[in-house]
Amino acid sequence: MIELRNVTKLYGTVIGVNDVSLSLQPGAHGLLGPNGAGKTTFLNLITGQLKPTLGSIHMFGSNPWNNAGLLRRIGVSPGDEAMYSNVSGLEWVRFLVELQGFARQEAARRAVWAMERLDMSAAMHRPIGSYSRGMRQRTKLAQAIAHEPEFLILDEPFNGLDPVGRHVVTELLRDWIQRGGSLLLASHILHEVEAISPSFLLICGGRLLASGTAAEVNNLLADVPNRIQIDCNQPRELARRLLDEDVVESIEVAGRSRLTVATRHPLTLYQRLPEWAAEDGLEIHELHSADESLQTLFDSLMRVHRGG
Repeated sequence: MIELRNVTKLYGTVIGVNDVSLSLQPGAHGLLGPNGAGKTTFLNLITGQLKPTLGSIHMFGSNPWNNAGLLRRIGVSPGDEAMYSNVSGLEWVRFLVELQGFARQEAARRAVWAMERLDMSAAMHRPIGSYSRGMRQRTKLAQAIAHEPEFLILDEPFNGLDPVGRHVVTELLRDWIQRGGSLLLASHILHEVEAISPSFLLICGGRLLASGTAAEVNNLLADVPNRIQIDCNQPRELARRLLDEDVVESIEVAGRSRLTVATRHPLTLYQRLPEWAAEDGLEIHELHSADESLQTLFDSLMRVHRGG
């Protein structure tokens, strides 16, 4: 569906995307990265709004730059807003569908369907200038789906949505995927992507750090140094066992039941901990990684990328 070969985009001396190569098959994918990571530049490159400084891009086998026929096969909801405040949401969506080549009557029918699908029926005849941020966001999504493209490309689609709006959009995207549509969703919030897609692209500083399913990314990070908290009935006994087995760098015991372990071999610890607990009569009540934030995930991947 998408292929990038050694793609770099420079803004003068600033690097937007740095030597990215990847292939994406049809399906649902999340593009994750902190703000300023290069997500929007990446999306603008694959939709033909920017030309790469170096490298090549193909979508469905064609160069997306200035390719109107190809762009009819995709639906884009950009992160910014370029909407006319003095026209209704329905008029705006209808006009954009007409630009896709549909006759006026068919474009109007599709616009109504899309606005209703985004729960905008009651407001679709009002001027956009009267909309809340969440209503404008849903209107942007409506124009992206109205011509029923093969592939949706969404830049931070949950920004500004209230809980009801988030539910509406989440259910729409899940249904889109179940019916065989493809999707690329860019976000800086991990759980937004996890709720929609099992597959991730992780980008930071314009570099593609990792790609794959959550399980594959976790396996990639399994031997990256991290801190693990363990709650058990005999923390000092467990601490002695871990030191004897030489799988930890440091241990902190807190209170009567908890210890925090710093290890470069978490996978070994996870695999052998049940065996040690059985041998020593330990009861493990709780175990989790202290390094669960998205930022920590990217920091860990950057250390791997730099050979740390």
